[in-house]
Amino acid sequence: MASLKTWLDAYGRAWEDHDPSAFTHLFTDDASYYETPFGEPIRGRASLYDYARSGAEAQRDVQFWHEPYTAGEVGVARWGVSFVRVPSGVKVKLDGVFVIRLGDGGKCYEFREWWHRTES
Repeated sequence: MASLKTWLDAYGRAWEDHDPSAFTHLFTDDASYYETPFGEPIRGRASLYDYARSGAEAQRDVQFWHEPYTAGEVGVARWGVSFVRVPSGVKVKLDGVFVIRLGDGGKCYEFREWWHRTES
């Protein structure tokens, strides 16, 4: 549980700080990141860096929170984030669930997320 909380804290800091390098460092070289349950995963650190960079450029005033849980070797977390879209100024809130598989060294090798979005 402590390693999951540490990992989620670092994930949230990377998002809030708009730091794609810190984000990418949380994953193994061959990680699979499923942004939605229906799409193909983003694979590997180079693709994850591009994903995080494009998000960082399109968001400001990011505030992230999480409630971690574990189920054996699988980490589960309820999470939420609010941010403002750039350049539209639309306020976005996401509320969701992460399923995280951490390997040796505390790096994530499989990440899945589900979320609901509201905008104002």
